[in-house]
Amino acid sequence: MKYIKSFPLELVFWLTALLLLATANSHEHHFTLCPLDRLGFKDWCPGCGIGRSISHILHGRFTESFSEHWFGFPALLIIVYRIYTLIKNKRKFKILPTNT
Repeated sequence: MKYIKSFPLELVFWLTALLLLATANSHEHHFTLCPLDRLGFKDWCPGCGIGRSISHILHGRFTESFSEHWFGFPALLIIVYRIYTLIKNKRKFKILPTNT
């Protein structure tokens, strides 16, 4: 029986998301996976704008960030804290048995 360490896929997800938001142009039209936007509710979604808000923060445009969504800064803090805890606990990942 071999043992492998579980890979922190969540860490890769969050780092990739922040990298994409840091390099995105938040003033251009963007593709969205928002189900409410897809259903035609373009003016009402409690979450839409958070990504653009975080992108504005990463570009130093704090006023524009707040106008996109008020929760952008707290969301960024939560994501950065989650990345920190994932990196800090990387030695504690479970070792999963394999049947080979």
